[in-house]
Amino acid sequence: MKLLIDSVASPIGDILVVADGTALVALEFAAVEGRMRRALRARYGGLELVPARDPLGACSRLRAYFAGDIRALDDVPADGGGTPFQRRVWSALRRIPAGTTMSYGALARRLRMPTATRAVGHANGQNPISIVVPCHRVIGSDGTLTGYGGGLDRKRWLLEHEGVRLSRKGRTSPARGARESRRSD
Repeated sequence: MKLLIDSVASPIGDILVVADGTALVALEFAAVEGRMRRALRARYGGLELVPARDPLGACSRLRAYFAGDIRALDDVPADGGGTPFQRRVWSALRRIPAGTTMSYGALARRLRMPTATRAVGHANGQNPISIVVPCHRVIGSDGTLTGYGGGLDRKRWLLEHEGVRLSRKGRTSPARGARESRRSD
């Protein structure tokens, strides 16, 4: 299997972009390239990463996102593989609008699985296409920032970049993100 790879410099570190020709299959910070490669091998078995310039235009869209067009990634084709449950969670993540947040519990309720909060959190953490599949928009039920594979500093940066106001304690303010996180759908 041949996959296309490129990288993008960003304010929060270099980002690796991997596509199969029709969709993104991975988007990860270069600092954890090994983790990304292991996940790709687990999904595809033998594979070759072939350098390509701006596969699917995703690198250009990432640059636009980091330049302030926070909706530039909304319709980038993405296929993270995964189980049917993971795909449901990842699809729901793409429906959380930029500039808002949602709690794990609210996301579970949106999926009509109100007791699956932990499973939703685990699927969120397995997302192989960060930023495009915006797992950074999911927060704790009390409005605090919780786990992010790229680190909480990057999660904080991404949320603030999208207009979510955070307190010094890392909680979303009632004026933006916390309102969304309490919605039960």
